Amino acid sequence: MIRLIAALAWAASIGAAPGAARAQDFYKDRAITVVIGLSPGGGYDLYGRALTRHLGGHIPGNPKLVAQNMPGAGSLVAAQWLDNVAPRDGTTMLIFNHGLIGDSVLSPEKVKLDFRRFAWLGSIAEDISACYMWHAKGPRNLAEVKAYGKIHFGQTGAGTSSDIAQRILKNILKIQIEEIHGYPGSAELRLAVERGETDGDCGAWAVLPEDWARDKKIYPFLKNTPSFGPHMARDVPYVVDVMPGPREREIAKLLTTSTQISRPFILHRDTPPDRVRILREAFAAMTRDPGFKADLERQRLTLEPVFADAALKIVAGVAEASPEVIAAARKVMTD
Repeated sequence: MIRLIAALAWAASIGAAPGAARAQDFYKDRAITVVIGLSPGGGYDLYGRALTRHLGGHIPGNPKLVAQNMPGAGSLVAAQWLDNVAPRDGTTMLIFNHGLIGDSVLSPEKVKLDFRRFAWLGSIAEDISACYMWHAKGPRNLAEVKAYGKIHFGQTGAGTSSDIAQRILKNILKIQIEEIHGYPGSAELRLAVERGETDGDCGAWAVLPEDWARDKKIYPFLKNTPSFGPHMARDVPYVVDVMPGPREREIAKLLTTSTQISRPFILHRDTPPDRVRILREAFAAMTRDPGFKADLERQRLTLEPVFADAALKIVAGVAEASPEVIAAARKVMTD
C-alpha cells in the first residue's frame, strides 16, 4: 500500500509538471493590457501607469505591459467591458473607481456586477480623500460650509467616490450641493475648480497639486478616513465622527469602507487559476520593489497595499451588509 501511494504521488507530480511549466512560460513574448477606467491625469491613471511600468519585471517571461484608458460612467464602462468582452486568459487587468463596489450593492439595477466574483490582484493604496473649498470662495471649515448656501461641485459619474461624498454632504449633513455633471475624470475636475466653474470638490488628496494645500489655495472641511494627508490641517474631521447619530454612522461606514481598497486591480473571473497566482505573486513582489516605491514617492502617491484575500474580505463586507443599512444607504444615494 505504501508503495502504491508513493507511485501515485510520483505519477501526479510528473503529470503536473508540464502544466506548471506552461503557466510559467505563458507570459513570455506576450503583452498585458492594463485598462484604466478613467481619463488620463487623475489618480487612477497615475497608479495604473505606475503599475504598468513595474509589474512586468516580476512576472515570469517579463511581458510588456501597455496602459489603455477607457473612461465612461466613473469607470463602469470599463468594468462592464472586463466582465463581458475582455480576454479571459490573464492578459487584461483593470483599475477602476472603488465607489462602484458600494454602488453594486446600492444600485444593482445599474451596476450589474458582483465584485466578489472577479479575480483580484489587490489594491495599491488607501484613498485619503477630502471635500474642500477653493480659497476664493470663503468657507474654511464644515460649519462655514453649512452656512454658505448653495455649493457647486463637479461630478464624473454616479457611484464614484466623489459622488458618494457629495451625497453624504447633501442628504445626511444637509449641505446645499448642486452637482455639475459631464466631467470625464479628476484632472478635469481640478481644472474646473481653478477656473471657477465649481466651488470645490471631493477627491483624492494624493493627486492634488502640492501647493494647493501647502499654500492654502484650498480649505478641506471633511475627510473620508481617519488618516490625514500631507499638509492637511489636523482639525479636519473624519466623516463618520460628524454623523448626527449611530444609524448615520453605520451608513457612512458602509458608503466609505471601499476606500480601504481604493486603487484596485482585478482580472476576469475566468482567468486560469495558475495565471492568477502568478500575477498575484508579481503584484506582491512589485509592492516591495524599491524602484516602484521610489516611483510612487516621486509622484507623491501613497503605498498601502491590500492583497487579494484581504481585498475580497472587504468587498464581501460591503456586499453582505444588513438589509436595513443597505436600504438606508440606498436612500442617501438616490434622494
